[in-house]
Amino acid sequence: MPTDTVAPPARQGMPRLVDAPIPQEIRDSLNGFSLLLAGANVIMQLARLPVGHGVAKSTVDSGRADKHPLKRARTTIAYLGISMYGTARERELYRAEVARSHAQVRSKAGDDVQYRAFDPELQRWVASCLFYGSIDVFTRLWGEPTDAQFARMLHHGRRFGTTLQMHEDLWFTTREEFDAYWEQGTREIEMDDLTRRYLRMVASEESLLMPLGRYRHRLAKAIKGPAEFRTLGFLPEPFREELGLPWSAAQQRKHDEVYGHVADVAAKLPRPIRDFPINLYLWDTRRRLHAGARVV
Repeated sequence: MPTDTVAPPARQGMPRLVDAPIPQEIRDSLNGFSLLLAGANVIMQLARLPVGHGVAKSTVDSGRADKHPLKRARTTIAYLGISMYGTARERELYRAEVARSHAQVRSKAGDDVQYRAFDPELQRWVASCLFYGSIDVFTRLWGEPTDAQFARMLHHGRRFGTTLQMHEDLWFTTREEFDAYWEQGTREIEMDDLTRRYLRMVASEESLLMPLGRYRHRLAKAIKGPAEFRTLGFLPEPFREELGLPWSAAQQRKHDEVYGHVADVAAKLPRPIRDFPINLYLWDTRRRLHAGARVV
């Protein structure tokens, strides 16, 4: 195995980043099909009140999905690509960019819900949701991962957190550790009026239309049904229940049938097509990073 290449931390206390081989299972779980699960994964991440409030009340308007949805999509996809595929140096550069924005995301002293974007435990929850999503995508495309495949994905999946401020010692070393954390975490999800309203907007994809102002309403009615059908079907039941939108067993069967066919088609596509647009965003983000341009 090649010697790891280390990127120096941007500041004291940051997690140590290293280069290491990328498991094939990771390449098989981050692709165009995985973007179909994006809305459900956002809801899962924000189902913790501090995370939900941090996003819904963020004053960093340039990164808000309800004000700049295309830019938000680009930066999110870029983060996924760099965290999983990037070199140590690329991850370091991207982390510094994210940190610049995250420094402004924190609660005020009198707020009922306290949060800060640099909280390593909240970052572990977000990283765990992203990892859960990668396992879900892999399973839908290729079948349930073996214990060895899961272990490789789990080890590499720590990058979802360590590309931010989460240290490796907060991540999981075994499948049992992750499963126990996930089971406990789903018992701690909570939404209030603020976050539930925001996340219903995510489920209906109305956030994508917010820049259209008053002209968005007619189009929103047309996309709401299909968007909610797709998103709710990918959500685990505890999150769906907390969101409070109606969903039936018949709808779930229909969803499994429809997106089962989509997964079958996606698995048969040539890799460059299946990986689009992740591969395009990754190329563009690397170009920006090496040119010293802003990426967040």
